[in-house]
Amino acid sequence: MSPDDFNRVTSRSNASVPLEQARNGSALNRTENIKSRMGNDGNMASPMGKDRQHAGKYKIISASYNYSILAMLLIHCCICQDMELMKEKFAKLLLGEDMSGGGKGVSSALALSNAITNLAASAFGEQKRLEPMAVETKARWRKEIDWLLSVTDHIVELVPSRQKAKDGSTMEIMVTKQRNDLLMNIPALRKLDGMLLDCLDNFKDQHEFYYTKSKDDDNSKKGKARNDDKWWIPTPKVPPDGLSDATRKWLQYQKDSVTQVLKAAMAINAQVLTEMEIPENYIEALPKNGRASLGDLIYKSMTEEFFDPDCLLSALDLSTEHKILDLKNRIEASVVIWKRKMNAKDTKSSWSSAVSFEKRELLEDRAETILLILKHRFPGVPQSDLDISKIQYNRDVGHAILESYSRIIESLAFTVLSRIEDVMHADSLARGPSNAEQKRNQTKERAPKKTQNT
Repeated sequence: MSPDDFNRVTSRSNASVPLEQARNGSALNRTENIKSRMGNDGNMASPMGKDRQHAGKYKIISASYNYSILAMLLIHCCICQDMELMKEKFAKLLLGEDMSGGGKGVSSALALSNAITNLAASAFGEQKRLEPMAVETKARWRKEIDWLLSVTDHIVELVPSRQKAKDGSTMEIMVTKQRNDLLMNIPALRKLDGMLLDCLDNFKDQHEFYYTKSKDDDNSKKGKARNDDKWWIPTPKVPPDGLSDATRKWLQYQKDSVTQVLKAAMAINAQVLTEMEIPENYIEALPKNGRASLGDLIYKSMTEEFFDPDCLLSALDLSTEHKILDLKNRIEASVVIWKRKMNAKDTKSSWSSAVSFEKRELLEDRAETILLILKHRFPGVPQSDLDISKIQYNRDVGHAILESYSRIIESLAFTVLSRIEDVMHADSLARGPSNAEQKRNQTKERAPKKTQNT
């Protein structure tokens, strides 16, 4: 509504005040106290005092009426803004992110996955400190994620149900029910989401540590600057003697809680990715056998009689994210090859091999063990080629929502966990450099160095 329209509405409301007195009983009741107080004053007993009394009453009614109109207009504007934003978002989803309407957009599943990922990036991308989210950002996150998750309410399956007819007979009919995986995992992910936001809110009243805007702190001056490639993240500072025992125990409790959230989100994400179909494009690009994918060194280690996955990983160079991701890609490719060969019934198939079924099953089991260790030891590593291919070519909207929602919760949990470990590292430095070095070495493997793009 334009300012001119608003002035016309308010002017009409002022002119019609006497006709609206019966409709504004609450406003009239509020003016009775004013009337009684004015009547108690001797100077107001004259007819002119009564006129002033009625004039004041009309002004109060008019002001109350105008304020109610303004409040309704503000609420209407907020609703209209939300509606327009929701229309824009869902129109983009329907068009597959192709706003030209040329039909070159992505699938609805990928569009929803990208929408959830982009929303999380805009909401949590600036979460570099252990502090509550901004009120506006949190409200926008909860509102827009509810819009995107509302799609799952309409993904249903038919299940048998018994109902009684009017004549008393029992018959079995098919009724709709939300798909089982969505019914179980969406509430669980919502709870994990709320736990992470509550964890950030818990840091509102802490005053024992704070953040500096640059790395020019005492450690840098002494030549003991942290070499963790986190130059863009504010440095936490603690008191000279370190944190108090109560704060240290409370911080450890928060770390344990976030760790549980991280494990739960990782489990849901891994399960959803397992249920997704492997695209044909990925299969066509695979080598002919698992040995060619793994390399001779890793393949020989996995075929030994006494296999130790930790010993194998310790012998490999896993100093950067690129090397960890390359190892994960090769192992996943070999697992896919072995599974397809075990499922190939035609002996003349190109996937058939002279390797026995039992040996191939043993190799697959060992490869899955290595992948599990890598996932838990390096949770911050980017997605593998297989995962990216599954997400890109997935057509199941329910799987797309579950995968993207669990992935962003996993990412946020890892970020919060890293920020907590930064504070605990600063506390260890304050209490003793040797203690800090020991703590840092324990968590160094979980946060590999990021490779720079050249």
